[in-house]
Amino acid sequence: MKKIGSLFFKIGSGLVLLSPQLGWAADNTLNPANTAWILTATALVLFMTLPGLSLFYGGLVRSKNVLSVLMQCGAITALVSILWLVGLYSLAFSEGNSFIGGVSKLFFSGVNRDSLTGSIPESVFAMFQLTFAIITPALIVGGFAERMKFSAVLLFSGLWAIFVYTPITHWVWGGGWLQTMGLLDFAGGTVVHITAGVSALVAALVMGRRQGFPETALMPHNMTMTVSGAGMLWVGWYGFNGGSALAANGDAGMAILVTHISASAAALVWMSLEWLKYGKPSVLGTVTGMVAGLGTITGASGYIGPAGGLVVGLLAGLICFFATNFMKRTLKVDDSLDVFPVHGVGGMLGTLLAGVFASPALGIFSGYGFGSGIQSIDAQLSVQLTGVLATVAYTAILTWVILKVVQMLVGLRVTPEEEMQGLDITQHEERGYDYL
Repeated sequence: MKKIGSLFFKIGSGLVLLSPQLGWAADNTLNPANTAWILTATALVLFMTLPGLSLFYGGLVRSKNVLSVLMQCGAITALVSILWLVGLYSLAFSEGNSFIGGVSKLFFSGVNRDSLTGSIPESVFAMFQLTFAIITPALIVGGFAERMKFSAVLLFSGLWAIFVYTPITHWVWGGGWLQTMGLLDFAGGTVVHITAGVSALVAALVMGRRQGFPETALMPHNMTMTVSGAGMLWVGWYGFNGGSALAANGDAGMAILVTHISASAAALVWMSLEWLKYGKPSVLGTVTGMVAGLGTITGASGYIGPAGGLVVGLLAGLICFFATNFMKRTLKVDDSLDVFPVHGVGGMLGTLLAGVFASPALGIFSGYGFGSGIQSIDAQLSVQLTGVLATVAYTAILTWVILKVVQMLVGLRVTPEEEMQGLDITQHEERGYDYL
């Protein structure tokens, strides 16, 4: 009898160790399953910037500027990576105050093979978070595409990562005041999409319109490239949202499921609205709607269920479509690649909806995992609105200040002659296409 009991004990212990949700549940104990998933998610999120976003944006600009966009995304990746090592990771995630983290992890001090964040190596956590810090300023490129000097792009992106992205990351995810308030932002509705969208709008206003806008249609030069990049973004977003669970568990699975549903619904809504309004559905509109659905669901993805994801996607396609048309056709703001109406408006919408659909009171729409512990809808919406307003105000003010500093130091815009010739030749002495 004792032998049988001992055998069952050993079998049970082995099953527990093999379970990703139970075997390594305690903090400061390495979970191989979680580690493997976040390593994969890290690669997926970096894949979103290089090559996903680069190709998506590159196809949307004119052929004379395609290399400039690819170069900007690549250079931002390298620049932010070094800044993250030097101090931004420490300022975002080490212990500090309500506004900013400390300096205990400068140059990744203390980050070694054995140090853990929760149940994964701290090196993996730091690298995963770095991919978010990379893609956020890269998104802003769409607001000033085809007209900003390359030196200004580098200086602006570096200062922006330091003074905008890092503090807000600490507020929301690093133990800052918004996290203490209970803000729901699973994967970056405020940290990534509102900051990038608002900054792109401010940059577009400060920079002014491209030559010919809005009188002349400035058409994408390669929609095949754009659709290819959009597909890479869709796949990469599974790591973006699913990886933010920081575990290989049900929260990650649900985040991926609702992300896919939201993107699908938003793409169909945007396509249908174009079909009704202009007579034909466009490929550009469909992939733009898809990105709007992905951006909108980001902040809510780990807190809501599939039905909630469907509603978020439907609203994202509808609201972001009209926001894009209003910005371009009514206000005539040259946010070149629609960063604000897609990411900014989508980020605000998704952050607010997280406070609604995460509530257990909504039945089939309600949240899973983390969402089950939220406050009442009214109280949670108040927190969500505070997070949105604080992020918008801080981002807008600091972005304007940074742009003015960059303008004084190196200038912002290329000359009219250089803009006419194209940034590929004038900034990099190269061409994206050579047919000779």
